[in-house]
Amino acid sequence: MVTTTVAATALPGVAAAQVSDQDQPVSISADRMTGRPDREVHFDTNVEIVQGTTVIESDRATYNILKDEVEASGNIRMQRMGDRYTGDAARLRIDSGEGFVTQPTYHLEQNNGQGRAERIDFESKDEAMVSDGTYSTCEMPDPDWYLKSSRLRLDKGRNTGFATGTVVYFKGVPILGTPAMSFPLSDDRKSGVLPPTIGTTSKGGLEVLVPYYFNIAPNRDLTLYPKIISKRGLQMGAEARYLGQTYSGETRAEYLRNDRETDTNRYAVSSIHTQNFAPAWTLNWNLNTASDDRYPDDFASTITTSKQRLLTRDMNLTYGGSFWYASLRASNYQVLQDPLVPIARPYDRLPQFLLHAEQLDVNGWDWSADLDATRFSHPTALVGDRLVINPKLSFPVIRPSFFITPKLALHATTYSLDNPIAGTPSSFNRMVPTASLDSGMVFERDASLFGNAVTQTLEPRLFYVYTPYRDQSRLPLFDTGLADFNYAQLFSENRFVGHDRISDANQLTAALVSRFIEPSGIERARLAVGQRYYFADQHVTLPGVLNSQTRSDLLLAAAGKVSPTVSVEANMQYSQSVSTMVRDNYGVRWQPGPMRVLNVQYRRDVSNLLTPLEQVDISAQWPLAQRWYGVGRINYSLRNDRPSLVNSVDSPRNSKIAEALLGLEYKADCWIFRVVAQRTPTSSNTATTGFFIQLELNGLSRIGSNPLDALRKNIPGYQMINQPSGDFR
Repeated sequence: MVTTTVAATALPGVAAAQVSDQDQPVSISADRMTGRPDREVHFDTNVEIVQGTTVIESDRATYNILKDEVEASGNIRMQRMGDRYTGDAARLRIDSGEGFVTQPTYHLEQNNGQGRAERIDFESKDEAMVSDGTYSTCEMPDPDWYLKSSRLRLDKGRNTGFATGTVVYFKGVPILGTPAMSFPLSDDRKSGVLPPTIGTTSKGGLEVLVPYYFNIAPNRDLTLYPKIISKRGLQMGAEARYLGQTYSGETRAEYLRNDRETDTNRYAVSSIHTQNFAPAWTLNWNLNTASDDRYPDDFASTITTSKQRLLTRDMNLTYGGSFWYASLRASNYQVLQDPLVPIARPYDRLPQFLLHAEQLDVNGWDWSADLDATRFSHPTALVGDRLVINPKLSFPVIRPSFFITPKLALHATTYSLDNPIAGTPSSFNRMVPTASLDSGMVFERDASLFGNAVTQTLEPRLFYVYTPYRDQSRLPLFDTGLADFNYAQLFSENRFVGHDRISDANQLTAALVSRFIEPSGIERARLAVGQRYYFADQHVTLPGVLNSQTRSDLLLAAAGKVSPTVSVEANMQYSQSVSTMVRDNYGVRWQPGPMRVLNVQYRRDVSNLLTPLEQVDISAQWPLAQRWYGVGRINYSLRNDRPSLVNSVDSPRNSKIAEALLGLEYKADCWIFRVVAQRTPTSSNTATTGFFIQLELNGLSRIGSNPLDALRKNIPGYQMINQPSGDFR
């Protein structure tokens, strides 16, 4: 065995890990060595050439010292920058990394990319050109999928691969052919044609989407979405995203010229933006529009989904001071009417000026003040101006075991109407004071829960409110409705949302909370009960709402983790006047491990006899067999009462499936297959059915329709099956 060091150019005093390959000495060993040591040296049998991280092994090799070039042949085995290559013959310039390997196989360390080719040309240390080769992230020699390309450029500097004359094979069958395609060699974003999305819906038929992604900058990108919809035509779409130190936003637009189903042009636009100006100015907007009321029915998978029938157009400019802020806002709405249940159009605010000031602990006092000046506009209702001034003053006393907070507030309002109802004045004034007293205590004791040591708390709370009666029956209703009755609303001074009605009150809320807290500080369980007691009848009301109760419904809530894998929750609203539950929901989640979750929830709401609701919601992700996973969700309505017949003896209770999703996932070592069917309601009497098929080739792309968003939205706790098991929460 002969060993020689051809060059030694490492800088003195520099650690070996800090020295690049070209500065390292070249060490060559072989059984025999011949030639001139100052020009060209020939090595034979068991040749090994090492420079830094570059290692070449072969049967024979020649090292040209003047060119700093190695030419090797016979059983080539090469490593460079962690990547591995084999071949029949190779040539490599040590200093620049340029060279080639013939009849090679290769394996990339960064993403497990591998394949074989006629030849690989190394254009630099970062770039390589693969001629007549294959590429896959599956293990050789018989990969489940691979792409075959006439020319394949691998650029590790940019972490991208670009192939021309490409055919993608899966299980030996060609599934995709393209003249050119690019793919990532890492998780970094890159520009290029994204994999086509192919699916079908009941409203559009076969849909084929071929997006193109522009990675404009690390903080900006643009995606174009041309989509062929078999029943309707060609839809063009675009989405732009941007993010800066003082701004961020996203804008998406879709346009379909001459829809073959409707003979109209169809479009939708959505834009969200936030901008911070030095030192304290903020501008934001949320703008949405669609061409027609049927847009969410016909294009349920795009911008205006089934729950977006009230499209907001809102702009807001805010300035913040040390203890105050002021905001100027303009907003209106586009209503996409439900064909069966009409939607009332909200008032436009054109404009609205808000001023809020607040300071805490000023010699023990807290104070705040709000001003709201709004111009309300509506095409078919009363229009006018409203000015609201709402100062508040409190003196909180907070100790470790108790708190007590007395508070005074004044709600002053003035109205000026442009088109008052005949016989009524055009201006109104109202002034309503409110006094409240909030108090609570905290008791603690050591306890045990499911065999674990915990701290149990007992937290009683009393909240008293007094607001005198003021006749408000003639005031307009611009933005006011009855607040949803829940545990948080029990501790609200006004049972209405909005400024047009201030409820008269002489009432006391009593509540009790008990929590079970582990030594780590994690809340293991919580129990709560609360009820409001009225000492006088309430006279301020809304049309169709009666108030003759002496106490509110009883609210009960419970939530906790029964075990490390099982969590439960329950919320109940019990009406003592009719001795029945009017609203309740119960939920259980079992999540024993990664990619294993089962959710069961029951919901019932009969507080409004015109729109009763009773549903069972079941969703799950579960392994069915080795590598196979089932996913699904069903929202089953136990009653489907028609409003006009609710109070009839023959009122129907037709059960039906409100929403449903069912699918299968298969996880191989280097690819994933998903098939998912989904039914989504788009209005009160219509629904869209979609069918998703996706083949995810690890390290290349996802081919087909993307059901991942639908799975995450419909199955709480869903995990991607190629997510490492260590990521389980």
